Amino acid sequence: MRRDLAGLGLLMASAGAFVAVTAALATGGWLIEVDLAVARWLAAHLPPAVEIAASVLNRLGQGLWLLGICAGLAAWLAVRRHRAGANRWWVAVPLLYVAAAAVLLVPTVLLLKDASGRGAPSSALPLETTVRLRAPLPPGEYAAGYPGGHAANTVVWYGVLLALAIGLCYAYGRPTPPRWVRVTVRIVPPVVVLCTTTCLSYHWFTDGLAGLALGLTVDRALRLLRPLHPDRPPPRPG
Repeated sequence: MRRDLAGLGLLMASAGAFVAVTAALATGGWLIEVDLAVARWLAAHLPPAVEIAASVLNRLGQGLWLLGICAGLAAWLAVRRHRAGANRWWVAVPLLYVAAAAVLLVPTVLLLKDASGRGAPSSALPLETTVRLRAPLPPGEYAAGYPGGHAANTVVWYGVLLALAIGLCYAYGRPTPPRWVRVTVRIVPPVVVLCTTTCLSYHWFTDGLAGLALGLTVDRALRLLRPLHPDRPPPRPG
């Protein structure tokens, strides 16, 4: 019960952070100036070697291949449970978990991107134009910058991947990953993708912050779906 309340509190805090960032950007406040300052500094100081490395590391947030990896692990875990004689519900849980993550994440990000209509700092248009939400961008101009989808992907899908890996450890009677591995998987990809998408001018800095807040909101919502969690120990017979 206490764990559920803590999860609900974190969900509300992350959702509140997303709303606060969005409201600050919509009113043209100080966060707009932060985005402009970061973009201008990077344009003047980013070494080519860092840009090359960032373009490679940014792939850590590719949602399609992360979904594919998680779907593959879920299928593996489902087959393992089926061969072990588990009931149909226990077999289906990993696949339902991945499906729930996709349903909660993908439409939400796409709808918010469409509603915000924010450009990217890499645009040929003046930075002061593309930095604003709902700016009057010309037809064909990229307008799906907010929130950062790659950042949200890293929070949600690496959490799903870790849950599935723990489920597989239980299924094969292996030790679960140590705490430092779990913490690394949850923290490093989001931080790397936040930095790389900003350095490459794919997104404004606050796009990434909003993406992380949104991803954490979805991640916590998934954690509250306790019956769907594949990282639980197997049910006791009888």
